[in-house]
Amino acid sequence: MAYPQLTAKAGALATALAIRTRKLSVVEAVDAAITRAGQHDAEIDAIAVPDFARACETAKAMDAAPRRLDQPLFGVPMTIKESFDVAGLPTTWGHSAYRNEIAPRDALLVRRLKAAGAIIIGKTNVPVDLTDWQSVNPVYGRTLNPHNHDRSPGGSSGGSAAAVASGIVPCDYGTDIGGSVRLPAHFCGVWGHKTTWGLVPKHGHDHPAQSRRPDFLAAADGPLSIAGPLARNAPDLAVLVEVGADVPLRRRPKPIRECRMLAVTQLPGAALDGSVAGPTEAALETLARAGVRIDRNVAALPDPAGHYRSYLKMMNIAMSNGAPLPDGRQASAADWFALMNAQATCMAQWDALFDDYDFVLAPPAPVLAVPHSDKPVFRGTLAINGQDEPGSSGLIWSGLATFPGLPATVLPIGSGDYLGAALPCGMQVIGPRWRDLDCIAAAEAIGQILHS
Repeated sequence: MAYPQLTAKAGALATALAIRTRKLSVVEAVDAAITRAGQHDAEIDAIAVPDFARACETAKAMDAAPRRLDQPLFGVPMTIKESFDVAGLPTTWGHSAYRNEIAPRDALLVRRLKAAGAIIIGKTNVPVDLTDWQSVNPVYGRTLNPHNHDRSPGGSSGGSAAAVASGIVPCDYGTDIGGSVRLPAHFCGVWGHKTTWGLVPKHGHDHPAQSRRPDFLAAADGPLSIAGPLARNAPDLAVLVEVGADVPLRRRPKPIRECRMLAVTQLPGAALDGSVAGPTEAALETLARAGVRIDRNVAALPDPAGHYRSYLKMMNIAMSNGAPLPDGRQASAADWFALMNAQATCMAQWDALFDDYDFVLAPPAPVLAVPHSDKPVFRGTLAINGQDEPGSSGLIWSGLATFPGLPATVLPIGSGDYLGAALPCGMQVIGPRWRDLDCIAAAEAIGQILHS
């Protein structure tokens, strides 16, 4: 099953290998990425904050030094989401008021990527406060989908996915609380991974209204939200996860044809557009013909409607720092403890589900790349099978993995026609907590079957 690709440029590990074997210098790799940015970014506006001069200086220094075999990303040019601090660059979260707020130090993840040999050539675009499935703000403008400039690349890591899909860089790191890594991967036809909650630290990924206060100290990651990579293949995702992880991850390899999958394509209150349902069903049929065991026992899924309601409440409280709820009432400690109990129940129920199934397969979103709008997606509607549905209803698909803190890998599976345009379509492979590498490996095996 073919899927639309914009670039055949080498991925992160392939670039690192070419540099390590001296088929390519670090300067050449960085210059090529900057050249591609000059060719493509004027059209799509993926890179919000370029850092080309420092990247070139770093590349020259690395070429003058011995090749480091212990650095898996040695010399690899990449970008990172604008909301992460990079020393010497602004962090605005899309707000004009913070365009001159310069980060004094690198985020912890940025330090780990650099320690692994990566070279950050810039920061990629986001929506204001990271709260939309579009990537547009008054500071850096609107990012366009490289496949169709009339469509969104997704959000909030939309600039990240657009930079990877267009071939500017082989990889990027974003964040995800409402599908913000998985949705852009789905919209742009690239690979993305939502990590297990708590695996990759987000210290240095803080709203500038808080982080620039003299008394601010980031002590813990926020609820639900994770840092996760985007790339053009599965092995690159795996190494990016390992580089960013707080703890080593074990691999428990199992041939894909020995795995038992639960396919979820129907959820209460969650319509699925035919542009997504078509490629998804075709992929599931191909997998079944190849001998992969796929069940459709939707009843096995733990209380999706109830957990979705709790997920929305927890996400809204977390993203607003406890601001009043829509009814004007301030969330109380009792409200929060009730949500934590609901989340613990959800986690236990998913753990039990994975006693019977190896992975869950589901769409990342109910639609393909949406048309641009001046209104945030969640404040408007989604056109689903000719009907206008609440924009927030799309979050139920991302919430499947977010509320229980599970890893989920999105891989491209094909394309569909959404509102008159042929666009990429992805599938998310959800796995047990801390089984991130197995999740990525399963997605890779699925991709090999679908695209062989």
